[in-house]
Amino acid sequence: MTIQREKHQIRRMIAWRVAQELHDGDVVNLGIGLPSLVANETSSDIEILLQAENGLIGIGEMPDEANIDPDLVNAGGQPITATIGACTFHSADSFTIIRGGHVDATVLGALQVDQHGNLANWIIPGKMVPGMGGAMDLVVGAKKVIVAMEHTVKGKPKLLKHCSLPLTAANQVDLIVTEMGVIKITEAGMMLTELAPGTTIDEIQAATEAELIISTDLKAMPIPSDL
Repeated sequence: MTIQREKHQIRRMIAWRVAQELHDGDVVNLGIGLPSLVANETSSDIEILLQAENGLIGIGEMPDEANIDPDLVNAGGQPITATIGACTFHSADSFTIIRGGHVDATVLGALQVDQHGNLANWIIPGKMVPGMGGAMDLVVGAKKVIVAMEHTVKGKPKLLKHCSLPLTAANQVDLIVTEMGVIKITEAGMMLTELAPGTTIDEIQAATEAELIISTDLKAMPIPSDL
């Protein structure tokens, strides 16, 4: 039976696992919301350059309420911190970095991902939104696209056979990390490569509309030791 965790524990668990995908020297763009928490989970033993597409390379850990600088925000207006040596620049230069293929990985949330690696993460029809933002450029320009999200929304699957919402980009998602496991997008479909502690294959399949391919090398999903 799936282990019941508080929402903040689930979010940290996902962010921590995503951080394990990042390597020394990587330039990584973090989306708003859950993906921004990855900044708190990166190893101090390696140097990772975290980018905000509004014009900053060198994001540090997320600030607490006592240490918010109103002049330091990410593209979603969320407070961030800057590391020593961080660099700020025009957003046009930021998108030159993105469109030029210089971002090693982008981490973002999703409303839906399907078995073909299609991503829908910018609009629910009928809802007011400011626009697609930089997601379209990021998922096409980055070398690796990692989706960090909770597995379902109000009990409904977010991992589908085919996205029903307007797409942000087609065939661009490489990896999905949720509180139930790690799923790789392959030519054959969604492959379950890691299973979260306390979760069974039947449970994750029941929460997933797309048919999961079970890796022959299926592993236990590592999580922080205090969870």
